[in-house]
Amino acid sequence: MTDIEVREQVRERYAAAARAVTATGRDALAVVDADQCCVPSAAEASCCEGGAEVGAAFGSALYSADDQGTLPAEAVAASLGCGNPMAVAELRAGERVLDLGSGGGIDVLLSAQRVGPTGFAYGVDMTEEMLDLARANAAKAGATNVEFVKGTIEEVPLSDASVDVVISNCVVNLSTDKPAVLGEMFRVLTPGGRIGISDVVAEDHLSPADRAERGSFVGCIAGALTRSEYLDGLAAAGFVDAEVTFTHEAAPGMHGAIIRATKP
Repeated sequence: MTDIEVREQVRERYAAAARAVTATGRDALAVVDADQCCVPSAAEASCCEGGAEVGAAFGSALYSADDQGTLPAEAVAASLGCGNPMAVAELRAGERVLDLGSGGGIDVLLSAQRVGPTGFAYGVDMTEEMLDLARANAAKAGATNVEFVKGTIEEVPLSDASVDVVISNCVVNLSTDKPAVLGEMFRVLTPGGRIGISDVVAEDHLSPADRAERGSFVGCIAGALTRSEYLDGLAAAGFVDAEVTFTHEAAPGMHGAIIRATKP
């Protein structure tokens, strides 16, 4: 597929997830067509006959019961990530946070709680259905220090040096232009700002063909960077003190990981 076709497939996959959650709420099983495998759900059901792209490695199960209990059910149901950026971002009161690929808004709403009324949390997403869902969830949560903006993670619609922290949950791997994504993270951060990302990352010995064999691009596997590729990309973008730490296996040789780095 071309890069444009991949992006449209990703967009439709997440639009389908948002429509399913909107229609049926917390217990949604947002199953899309077979070519796109499955969208994980709180029930951890799979249309993939045990495929590695669903289950405990993805979704709302990666958030604590306390976190889930503070949010609208629809925000929890729409969680499709591979980790919990809140566990690594170390947010502080008054900070400005940007979530790339904010989906149903779970990480933006949790961020808004942590930075408090003197802070602010932005979410950027390219999918209208997810933006509508996220805005509805923010209204239900009574969150006033949040904003959801339409855009792509390769061209973030925020000004230079406008946020203190960038987070993301299993989204960088969906991009076909990862250097652009890493460059945009660097651009929007203030000097001294930092990233705290959850993503799927491959072991260094896996080739692109190996990654494709283990899962689809939209399922967060085929598009994953290796650990060395991630570190090299962060350095090329200008980041320092970068680290990639594996947390759990999502498929053979593929791991949920936390990625940290700082803008000098």
